[in-house]
Amino acid sequence: MNFIRKNIPNALTCCNLFAGCVASVYAFWGDYKVAAYAVIVAAVFDFFDGFAARLLQAYSPIGKELDSLADDVSFGLAPGVAVYSYLFGCPAVPWAWLPFVGFLLSVFSALRLAKFNIDERQTTSFIGLPTPANAIFWMFTVASLSHYHLLLGRSGVLTMVIAVLVFSWLLVSEVPMFSLKFHDFTMKNNTVRYLFLLLSLLFLVTAFVLPQCSVLLAFPIIILFYILLSIVHHIASK
Repeated sequence: MNFIRKNIPNALTCCNLFAGCVASVYAFWGDYKVAAYAVIVAAVFDFFDGFAARLLQAYSPIGKELDSLADDVSFGLAPGVAVYSYLFGCPAVPWAWLPFVGFLLSVFSALRLAKFNIDERQTTSFIGLPTPANAIFWMFTVASLSHYHLLLGRSGVLTMVIAVLVFSWLLVSEVPMFSLKFHDFTMKNNTVRYLFLLLSLLFLVTAFVLPQCSVLLAFPIIILFYILLSIVHHIASK
C-alpha cells in the first residue's frame, strides 16, 4: 500500500507525458484542435501530480526529475511541433528553414524548467512565464488559425516569428508571474488569483454562449490576460 501511495504522483506525471506525446503527434499531423485539448489534459495531470504529492506526502527525487521531463514534452515539444507544422504549411514562408524557429519554444521551455528546478525564489510564485501557460497559448493560437482556415501572409508569418522570440524570452525572463497555488483561501492573500479565475471563467462562458465566439480563441486571450495581470500585480505590489 505504501508503494502505491508513493507512486500515485509519478503515475499522474506519466499520464501528463502520454498526453504530451499525443499532442505532439496530432500537431505534426495538422489536427491542431485535438493537439490543443491534449495539452489541456496534460496540464490537468501536471496540476494534480503536484497536488497528490503534497496531499500524500509522496515527494521523491525521481518524481521531481520525471515531472520536468514530462513537462518538456507536453509544454515544450508539443507547441514547437505545432508552430513548425503550421508554418511549414504556409505558402508565404520565405525560407524553408523558417518553420524550425518554432522549436525555439521547445529549447527555451527546457531552459525554463531547468532554471525552475534550481531557483529557490520560485516556491510560491514564478519568475518567467510558466511552460504550461506558454504551451496553451501557442497550441490554441495555432488551432484558432487552423479552425478559421487562415493562412498567414508574409507579414503574418513575420509576426508569428517575432511572437515566438518574445515568448521564448518570457520563459527565461525575470518577469514575476503569480502562481495559482492556494496556501489559504482568504481574499486578502489571493485577490489576484480570484480575479484571474473569475475573468477567465467569464471568457470561457462567453465563448460557449455566443455562437460567433470560439472557445479556441478564448485560451490565448486568457494567457495574454495572465501575463498582463502578473505585470500589473507586480507593479502594484511595489
